[in-house]
Amino acid sequence: MSNKFIPHTEEDIRKMLDKIGVASVDDLYSDVPQEVIFREEYDIPSAMSEHELRKYFKELGAKNRQLTVFAGGGAYDHYSPSAVAHLLARSEFYTAYTPYQPEISQGTLQYIFEYQSMISELTGMEATNASMYDGATATAEAMFMMVASARKKNRVILSGTLADSVIRVVETYAGFHGVELTVVPEKDGVSDLDAIYAEFEKGDVAGVILPTPNKYGIVEDFTGVADKIHAAKGFLTINADPSTLAVLRTPAEWGADVACGDGQSLGMPLNFGGPYLGYISCSKSMLRKMPGRVVGATKDADGKRAFVLTLQAREQHIRREKATSNICSNQSLMALYATIYLALMGKQGLKEVNVLSCDGAHYLYNRLVESGKFTPAFPGKPFLKEFVMKTDLDMEKVNARLLENGIMGGLLLEGGLVSFAVTEKRSREEIDNLVNLMLEA
Repeated sequence: MSNKFIPHTEEDIRKMLDKIGVASVDDLYSDVPQEVIFREEYDIPSAMSEHELRKYFKELGAKNRQLTVFAGGGAYDHYSPSAVAHLLARSEFYTAYTPYQPEISQGTLQYIFEYQSMISELTGMEATNASMYDGATATAEAMFMMVASARKKNRVILSGTLADSVIRVVETYAGFHGVELTVVPEKDGVSDLDAIYAEFEKGDVAGVILPTPNKYGIVEDFTGVADKIHAAKGFLTINADPSTLAVLRTPAEWGADVACGDGQSLGMPLNFGGPYLGYISCSKSMLRKMPGRVVGATKDADGKRAFVLTLQAREQHIRREKATSNICSNQSLMALYATIYLALMGKQGLKEVNVLSCDGAHYLYNRLVESGKFTPAFPGKPFLKEFVMKTDLDMEKVNARLLENGIMGGLLLEGGLVSFAVTEKRSREEIDNLVNLMLEA
């Protein structure tokens, strides 16, 4: 055999090649440019014993530094109760797969149902799916929902105060699906609502996507926005940090048709970039346009409570071209993470997370202003846990000094701006240390 890990004999391979009319396996790659084909020896280390392998990965893992984080930008260093990781590590959760057979998947269906219920309560919306890969792809799917619901309108407006990474992902999705996008530049750190209304007057806009809080951490005021958009026969999507909805007005209270965002703030560790969790909630009228699946509660033949897949408009169940979305995993393990976190924290706990984060952020904000080295980028604008400052300091040099001291400093933005985020994990001592080190640098 040519490869001991592939269970095909030479005779098997020859029969398959003859069947498709190809002389050799190499011929299958004939359309690949020769200059990109790797022809050297692979740099694969020699085999190790179990003890050697454990030691190797332990040393490798030790190179990852655990930092005190003051950066945000859509991923936040929130506390997570230790019970979450322990419960999540149970084998029945790790090995559970898509619940195609509800009769034997009641546990998985139940926690998805609880997840949907909790996110719906946070957002105030009537229905929630389970679930998306991350907040950016969830926002792209929300765009498709509005276009599908508007039918003959194929343009979507994005506020320039959405996170740049989210805008780029939405643009990528739109480009391959023929959706026209218009990004309306911000105005003084918030959405330019007058410019957005002007776009709706052109009559071809399916909907608009607005953030709360926005990429600068500002909590925008959307009073009356939904009424004007609905009057123009359009739809409103609000991209919201779900953790903040414990204290801020919900998308439903703003009159949104769709709510979406990243669930990472629900206690999920930063973990060098993932896995995270995207959510979508919507009004009942938009339900059939929502991707993913919806789990419902019912009763079985004996009258006992049971759970079923109520809606599952995915390519595994219907023809691919008719599918609402071609997402092949619903990230249910991360949905379970959010479910356990929310259940343990409760309403009061989630509120306290925001109160502590807000207090810490405003304390840092005041310390930076008092230092004389920082000035507010958007003075007077309300913020919760994240804010943006102007400074003449060489922030690349400052952040390098902070990194030497085990601190991840603020995010550098365009125009010489720097963004800071403070969560409930940051103490006054850590904040004072951050400010002192920045001034020394």
